[in-house]
Amino acid sequence: MRLRDDRSATVSTDQPETPFESFLENDAPLRPVESIAAFVEQIKDVADKLVKDGASRGDAKLLASAIKELRHCFRVFAGYRGIRKVTVFGSARTKPEHPAYRAAADFGRRMAEGGWMVITGAAAGIMEAGHVGAGRDMSFGLNILLPFEQAANPVITGDPKLMNLRYFFTRKLAFIKESDAVVLFPGGFGTHDELFESLTLIQTGKSQVFPIVLVDEPGGTYWSRFQEFVRDDLLDRGYISASDLSLYWITDSAKAAADHVRDFYRNFHSMRYVRGELVLRLQRAPDEGELDRLSAEFGDIAGSAGLRTGPALNEEANEPLLMGLPRLIFAFNRHDHGRLRQLIDRLNAS
Repeated sequence: MRLRDDRSATVSTDQPETPFESFLENDAPLRPVESIAAFVEQIKDVADKLVKDGASRGDAKLLASAIKELRHCFRVFAGYRGIRKVTVFGSARTKPEHPAYRAAADFGRRMAEGGWMVITGAAAGIMEAGHVGAGRDMSFGLNILLPFEQAANPVITGDPKLMNLRYFFTRKLAFIKESDAVVLFPGGFGTHDELFESLTLIQTGKSQVFPIVLVDEPGGTYWSRFQEFVRDDLLDRGYISASDLSLYWITDSAKAAADHVRDFYRNFHSMRYVRGELVLRLQRAPDEGELDRLSAEFGDIAGSAGLRTGPALNEEANEPLLMGLPRLIFAFNRHDHGRLRQLIDRLNAS
């Protein structure tokens, strides 16, 4: 198993935050760093207040179960923080002989060969296919416990990287928190739920920007028809912006999907807010000419000060293994995340 060298800061045990957490939290007013023990005391205080509030047994049970589930997921994933991961969604009803199943297996294989691990919902169909392609060692499973007892697929059954969860909301959080990309094959309500959840988190700035790829079977029309709905009934009615279409990408090729996910991290590494500015960590900073062109093209989201390059900021010192990466820094308007995705794509293409 190969540790990824493009996000290796997460391997360090002195990192108090995951990239997901640092993105959400580090734009807060500067304050002394709180220790893990301080956060644990906050959890205990909240639990004590349930008694004072006269909370119902059901509410207390829900909170206790959710905390236990999340703690278990955090513990399982903690040993693999230095490896990039992709979550694969799709129907549990897709049979092994179906072209979409074969495409999902092909995608999982390609990602594992590139050093990525594959997370799925652990059940049959597309989820099983992703694990078949990636293999047991490179797979995680987040199985949901249902009334009809959804069983985990044979690839991940019995593996310590299989997590059985009671709640969809804890499962969703684990999927997105631990993933560097989301790839979806044709599926039912659950697949679309996960798609819109991922899109909403990026569109509203509640998660980092990450690639979302919709993969059809070769020659299929499932996602192209979805695109028609998005354009005709969401975009044309003004419910989304044209740039929001950049938040996802459609293909009917497993190879193209794998290439698209990996290419997203060709130059772009990660992002973080510091003192109201967005800091993009890159493998290579744009030169002066490129910076001028980017400033002209993306001035609508960069604020009056425009784009600038520079070294790591002092506030990023808690991520020491990233300090050597160059930065692109600007006062992002925190609204047009589709345009932000377009900027990242331009940086990756340069």
